[in-house]
Amino acid sequence: MFSRHAARSLAKGGCALRPRPRTYATAARERVRIVEVGPRDGLQNESAVIPPEVKAELVNRLTKAGLDIIESGSFVSPKWVPQMAGTADVLKLMERQKGLHYPVLVPNLKGLELLLDLLAKQPKSEVPYTDEIAVFTAATDAFSKANTNCTVAESLDRLAAVAKRATSEGLRVRGYVSVVIDCPYSGKVDPKKVKSVSQALLDMGCYEVSLGDTVGTGNPTTVERLLETVIEGSGGIPASKLAGHFHDTYGMGVANILTSLNYGIRTFDSAVGGLGGCPYSPGATGNVATEDVLYALKGSKYETPGDLDAVAEVGTWISKMLKRPNASRVGRALEARRARELLEKERENDGGAAELISAKL
Repeated sequence: MFSRHAARSLAKGGCALRPRPRTYATAARERVRIVEVGPRDGLQNESAVIPPEVKAELVNRLTKAGLDIIESGSFVSPKWVPQMAGTADVLKLMERQKGLHYPVLVPNLKGLELLLDLLAKQPKSEVPYTDEIAVFTAATDAFSKANTNCTVAESLDRLAAVAKRATSEGLRVRGYVSVVIDCPYSGKVDPKKVKSVSQALLDMGCYEVSLGDTVGTGNPTTVERLLETVIEGSGGIPASKLAGHFHDTYGMGVANILTSLNYGIRTFDSAVGGLGGCPYSPGATGNVATEDVLYALKGSKYETPGDLDAVAEVGTWISKMLKRPNASRVGRALEARRARELLEKERENDGGAAELISAKL
């Protein structure tokens, strides 16, 4: 069955199945931006308390692994999201690098004021704690009420004030729209609603809107249907203003990213080790793993930030720190390969004694 893009190609007299010459080695590669959300979205659903020092170390390791946009925390009430307590301490402990971005989630004016107060007290000679905030709403009233105790319209009114104040203070503002495919409370979501909410966020000053498959039920067909409405329909939103945020509940995260690339989207949110979940979306598992995304685009016409092996090592580390399995398939494969290589090296050095160790593993 052809996709609509393939059908259009056939209609114009082309052959959608004709192999194209691969010129990735010589042609300029398109840049794909990765927004690493592990330290924020990835940790917010963990049950155990995570010290600020561990969160800061996670950010530091991700920075050293070559990622350049790392969402580092949230100024939400710890009453509602306990794992986000201590974000100010995390920002202070992080080894920030000039030119990189460390956005934080801000739900309301109170959260923004806390951040602005923190920034005002920071020595001017230091790299700013952050230069960007993220605001969030949803595509359904049911999810919005469960998450922020207000309707979508009410949340947009609140966020307009936040965006206006933030931009006046020189901060970049990015928007999130949750439940763009399915809502855990009201079912299937109308893509037209997603489009109108996304446009409202752009109109209030967001430079980009991330479309979140919060439940993780999306697949290439439903993502294609969503993007055809949001991007290609009447009054479509430019793909350059959009990002994809796919949870991997049904293992469709990477496939959904590849589908989104066909529609011109070049920014994607992901979490090292497949960390994540949503406290307001029962059953949703983690974000698509950063390692899986980097591997899927390896050798393609797309250029990505980060060193795959280094990112995978971070995924192994944080998974062990959290005492949870590494949810990244690629991360697990690379971890197994490292273990084999280590055994082979030990075997060379000790003349076979390492085989006894291998037999015990």
